[in-house]
Amino acid sequence: MSERALRGTRLGATSYETDDGVLPAARRDTTYDCPEGHSFTMPFAEEADIPATWECRTCGQPALRRDGERPEEKPVKPARTHWDMLLERRTIPELEELLAERLDLLRAKGGAPTRKSARRTPIAPVAGRGQDSPGPGSDGGVALPGGRSWSSRTT
Repeated sequence: MSERALRGTRLGATSYETDDGVLPAARRDTTYDCPEGHSFTMPFAEEADIPATWECRTCGQPALRRDGERPEEKPVKPARTHWDMLLERRTIPELEELLAERLDLLRAKGGAPTRKSARRTPIAPVAGRGQDSPGPGSDGGVALPGGRSWSSRTT
């Protein structure tokens, strides 16, 4: 029997509730004036805290409430960069000393190129290999240091 009760209806498409006895919230219209000369009205609930500024519908600039005062602007903190955070922990002379130590360490290991060592030296051709030959042997392999060769083909 319960299956027949919903016959012929579209579930979810229509609400069977009525608006009887439902009252909308009390509203208050607030007018805002834009610096560009635009004026618009926004409805707010009676108990709502009404903001002093609202974005203009036409130009997007902050509009001031007609009967309100401009709010005090909060001071904006500048963005902290990595450099600012580093300077909170170290002084400039300490940073220069650390940089010199790290550069000396890298140069001792041979890791940091200097002006002269930054130039690349040309790679010497493999002995017994002409410019047009495919590589060691005829399999197109790659020459490795020490006269060895590597090939993708297996024998």
